[in-house]
Amino acid sequence: MASGGPNLECRMYEAKYPEVDMAVMIQVNNIADMGAYVSLLEYNNIEGMILFSELSRRRIRSVNSLIRVGRIEPVMVLRVDRDKGYIDLSKRRVSEEDIARCEERYNKSKLVHSIMRHVAETTNIDLEELYIHIGWPLYRKYGHAFEAFKVIVTDPDTILDPLTYEVKETGPDGQEVTKVLPAVTPEIKDALIKNIRRRMTPQPLKIRADIEMKCFQFDGVLHIKDAMRKAEAAGTNDCPVKIKLVAPPLYVLTTQTLDKEQGIATLNKAIVACTEEIERHKGKLVVKDAPRTVSEIDDKLLREQMDNLSKMNEEANGDSDSEEEEDTGMGDVDVENAGFHE
Repeated sequence: MASGGPNLECRMYEAKYPEVDMAVMIQVNNIADMGAYVSLLEYNNIEGMILFSELSRRRIRSVNSLIRVGRIEPVMVLRVDRDKGYIDLSKRRVSEEDIARCEERYNKSKLVHSIMRHVAETTNIDLEELYIHIGWPLYRKYGHAFEAFKVIVTDPDTILDPLTYEVKETGPDGQEVTKVLPAVTPEIKDALIKNIRRRMTPQPLKIRADIEMKCFQFDGVLHIKDAMRKAEAAGTNDCPVKIKLVAPPLYVLTTQTLDKEQGIATLNKAIVACTEEIERHKGKLVVKDAPRTVSEIDDKLLREQMDNLSKMNEEANGDSDSEEEEDTGMGDVDVENAGFHE
């Protein structure tokens, strides 16, 4: 940290030490003869210790299989000596439920801390001062500052404007006077809102389902196109549905939404509409993969698959013009003209 700059070191919570029987997130720093020395990540890296006897309920065959330098994980607080600063911890006493709750809390706290630290740095204010005036009051009022930050994304005034703090001054008559001041200056408010919106604005999820669809009737291609249109018509403004041909008879349905359950329900509705239409013409639809969230990696793999199939089709078409393809019941679907390519 540059000389004269703000102090950016501070615990995440108002309490200087964790409570006994509380699960906390630690990072292992060193393994000694008696146990492991660790840093409590939520409490400004104060030191704690896990005795080897508190590593596992079972017989320890290898310490390295249970704990390693650099590892980050939840443990249980056994004892806290506030005078001497000793904190004894246990890995073997932390339950699966404790682990889940600790990880959820820590991930939220880490995001809040990152935002607060950046705001303190850019506005040249000590991080602890920012926590005293803004962060910890929000923890007290909302249970976790993360919940308040979520509201700030859309309604910052409701959360930030009521925050105040008191200062005591000596008046002209020598009497002590208490003044109530706004905790959030315009500069801090602007920095907070910008950082929170940049880091916490929810990103839409991509939901996808894979189906196989066939129709061997005369004009089967047209019936498949009609079924695809029915699927897209099942979408809404919040959950638009798109359907693409990968390679006959494989298709993918996709939608993007902030609400995972809504997206899955919409795609299921689209599959039902598509099934009813194709079966009306004695076709068949089979769900290969039910609606689920997909990542950018999944999208990339799908694009690569479609590109490879497209190249293979081009090479096949260049070699010969086989009329046997007419027997598939699919033909060459003009997906682009039907509005199914992005």
